[in-house]
Amino acid sequence: MSLLTRRRLLRRAALSATAAGAARSGLAGATAAGTAASTVALSGCDSPPERTTDPEDRGLRFPDGFAWGAATSAYQIEGAAKEDGRGESVWDTFSHTPGRIRNGDTGDVAADHYHRYAQDLDLMRDLGLRSYRFSISWPRIQADGSGRPNQRGLDFYRRLVDGLHERDIAPMATLFHWDLPQALQDAGGWENRDTAERFAEYADAVFRALGDRVPVWLTINEPKTVVQNGYIWGHHAPGIRDEDAAYLVAHHLQLAHGLAVQALRASGLSGRIGPALNLHPCYPADDSAESAAATRLHDGYENRLYLDSIFKGAYPQDVLDDLGPYSRMVSGVRDGDLKIISSPVDLLAVQYYTPIYVTGDGGTVRKWPTSEAEWQQIYPEGMYDILTRVTRDYGRVPITITENGLPCPDVPGPDGTVDDAGRVTFLRDHFAAAHRAVGDGVPLESYHVWSLLDNFEWAEGYEQRWGLVYVDYASQRRVLKRSAHWYRDVIRRNGL
Repeated sequence: MSLLTRRRLLRRAALSATAAGAARSGLAGATAAGTAASTVALSGCDSPPERTTDPEDRGLRFPDGFAWGAATSAYQIEGAAKEDGRGESVWDTFSHTPGRIRNGDTGDVAADHYHRYAQDLDLMRDLGLRSYRFSISWPRIQADGSGRPNQRGLDFYRRLVDGLHERDIAPMATLFHWDLPQALQDAGGWENRDTAERFAEYADAVFRALGDRVPVWLTINEPKTVVQNGYIWGHHAPGIRDEDAAYLVAHHLQLAHGLAVQALRASGLSGRIGPALNLHPCYPADDSAESAAATRLHDGYENRLYLDSIFKGAYPQDVLDDLGPYSRMVSGVRDGDLKIISSPVDLLAVQYYTPIYVTGDGGTVRKWPTSEAEWQQIYPEGMYDILTRVTRDYGRVPITITENGLPCPDVPGPDGTVDDAGRVTFLRDHFAAAHRAVGDGVPLESYHVWSLLDNFEWAEGYEQRWGLVYVDYASQRRVLKRSAHWYRDVIRRNGL
């Protein structure tokens, strides 16, 4: 594939990452038919909840012990940006840079979860959650990314974990959800191999502080999004546009993952650990041989670059060939790195949002309606396809879904309720697809809806609302949306 085609492919790849800013820039290549479909879909959140992919999906039951949950991340909900010894992160810097975030929003306050975590824990209990996936803020533990951990930061997460146990909710902690300490970025960030070593030290400090109170650990959240949106498009922190740097960053993020896995094993703790990858099924846009070939390479950048290194101990050769022998990534891989990256894991966290349809020239087109996030095509069947594909290609590693959801234009009605009917439809259809995957042999253990709360949605600021719970940012009042009430019933029944 020519360099020009590869560059086009990489630009299109950014559409799969979770930032609508990147999507707005990249969607110019969509077909007219695809654009028409997305126009219809922008009102998709108003669709009636009675619509499903298959009327017979109703009455589906999940396996006994299946863990229903919800997910959040630290910078998106915590606030308290300068309290109790927390240092500055790349997202503090990025969000305070004029022109970077819609409406000039920042995560300084967000959903104020740092101060209101007890209230939020009660909401989780009232919803009946069995599992809660959250992230730990690295700069809250190590202000500059190294050295002695900040006890006040550790104490916050200990209180959170203890509160979850008191409410019979299993904690699932993510070590890194994009908020790199700014001091490490100043020293080169993820382009610097040393950052992976610092991450392992941070992970070890957190493991030893929280001990066996956390049964499941996730290492790096969506390394692909950091690569694509942080280093190719520049729509996410740290806001760099450098393809060659981007894939060196990919390697160092994978290395950090492996080092964290090794750190947990060395600690002697009994917790389980694995990566959190946003995986998007890639399909040819037509029946041509050119589309099939381009789709294979696109899948390499989207999925196999991360899956193969973790589960097979090798980067996909077609991606390495496409990058070329002089790329920073290829030259940055040292002897023993892939053995570290492929350290055995206990589970895989899958995050599914959208399919990708690839044309013969490496571009992408829309085939399905989209949500308010223009990059997100609503295609529940993609959930089934990606889950069964992972099990088929990488073996029966236990799987947890750690993110799946969509944004809706949620506004309280005259009676104060929030009727997000479209979210109910979306979740029902995706739950049904996951259930079918379980029936076909996928070892799926749990499902976490994104997100528990409306929050700071990265480049979109507070423009998009993804939560089961409505947050009035002025008052910080929480309101259970229609989807939250519906989800509570799903959890109670353990199915649809």
